[in-house]
Amino acid sequence: MHTSTEIGSVDLADLRADLPDQMIVTDPDILAGYRQDRAFDPTAGTPLALIRPTTTEHVQTVVRWCAAHRVPIITRGAGTSLSGGSTAVDGAVMLSTEKMREMSIDTATRTAVVQPGLFNAEVKAAAAAHDLWYPPDPSSFEICSIGGNVATNAGGLCCVKYGVTTDYVLGMQVVLADGRAIRLGGKQLKDSAGLSLTKLFVGSEGLLGIITEVTLRLLPPQASACTVVGTFSSVHSASEAVLAITARIRPAMLEFMDKVSINAVEDMLRMGLDRDAGALLVAQSDAPGPAGVAEVEIIREAFESCGAAEVFDTTDAAEGEAFTAARRAAIPAVEKLGSLLLEDVGVPLPALPALIDGVGRIANDNAVMISVIAHAGDGNTHPLIVFDPDDADEHDRAQKAFGQVMDLAISLGGTITGEHGVGRLKKGWLPDQVGPDVMELTAAIKATLDPDGLLNPGVIL
Repeated sequence: MHTSTEIGSVDLADLRADLPDQMIVTDPDILAGYRQDRAFDPTAGTPLALIRPTTTEHVQTVVRWCAAHRVPIITRGAGTSLSGGSTAVDGAVMLSTEKMREMSIDTATRTAVVQPGLFNAEVKAAAAAHDLWYPPDPSSFEICSIGGNVATNAGGLCCVKYGVTTDYVLGMQVVLADGRAIRLGGKQLKDSAGLSLTKLFVGSEGLLGIITEVTLRLLPPQASACTVVGTFSSVHSASEAVLAITARIRPAMLEFMDKVSINAVEDMLRMGLDRDAGALLVAQSDAPGPAGVAEVEIIREAFESCGAAEVFDTTDAAEGEAFTAARRAAIPAVEKLGSLLLEDVGVPLPALPALIDGVGRIANDNAVMISVIAHAGDGNTHPLIVFDPDDADEHDRAQKAFGQVMDLAISLGGTITGEHGVGRLKKGWLPDQVGPDVMELTAAIKATLDPDGLLNPGVIL
């Protein structure tokens, strides 16, 4: 165990004295496990120290010390970032919120007050115990933290109908770069007092402050759903079916998988998916009574009119969940095929076929495998670029394709990230999407709230 209280020229002794024993970790073996997140950035640095606070006051102590010593802070949740948002920086403090795990449920206001270290799945389970529901559901819901969800404005499978994280954040507590802790919003459903600063911090990726508590809106339980599955000969026909559905209804779920991901999931789960299918769509309706019957019929008609080879529907919850689980398993399944560059581009729905077709052309032009999965109902796609990192030429072609996919999304009026965040991996393309005026405004807000640039340096800007 490394026990020195001094790393380089920065002495940690006074910070140790102000925090509980064992909260500061400098063991090199432990630090190594916190250098990278799920983006696996090969340029990740080595943190000065890992600090795992349990209270807002602990976070304030760390931030004030870092401000006094001009030490940068990287905020990390569960480390599931796919955009490099919690990649370590040499000489920075790695502040992990993993031990901030308190939560309370208020059934009268249908809210949950949650510390950022709790997993999305834990919040769902706690809400369900009170006959309530927290809808945002990233595919990684079992292993991603609420803090990370808020920092990136995470979405998920049901967001086509129920919205993304920001739609459920009513308030929060944030520690600013000077160590002040401020409260924004609260349990009230309506609040027009002043600027909407709560929304400013949602999706800010740790750039403006450290979120130490979130007040979340809960809903009554979701009604039982009917699942409709269609297999298609091509990704284009499946994308046309998406438009045929969304032009008429907003389903509770509308998910897309291509041939590569279908076969990768089948290799992993052995659930009898059609390996010959060019694409698979999984849709759900949770509308009650006759309205639900009508929605299912609309979905079936759309599948069939767009050339689905097979269409079936089921009200069996276990059977429906099996297909949902298959879609959630797509990224880890494709990950078994090689290293991944994970895209997260989205477009207005009418441009979805053009995006999916364009990704196919980019794959062919660069001779790389790109598997496309998508939250198709809201135009958010995840092209997964598979490559061999030991093949220098293939690595370069994959990187080229990565940029071309983002360029394509921007050209179609879309975005370089729908829910994963800009992080460090995509910031080079952000100016092309938002333009110089927005970049200037973003930098001005950052400079106002963090004039020394100590919070998550290298992210977004």
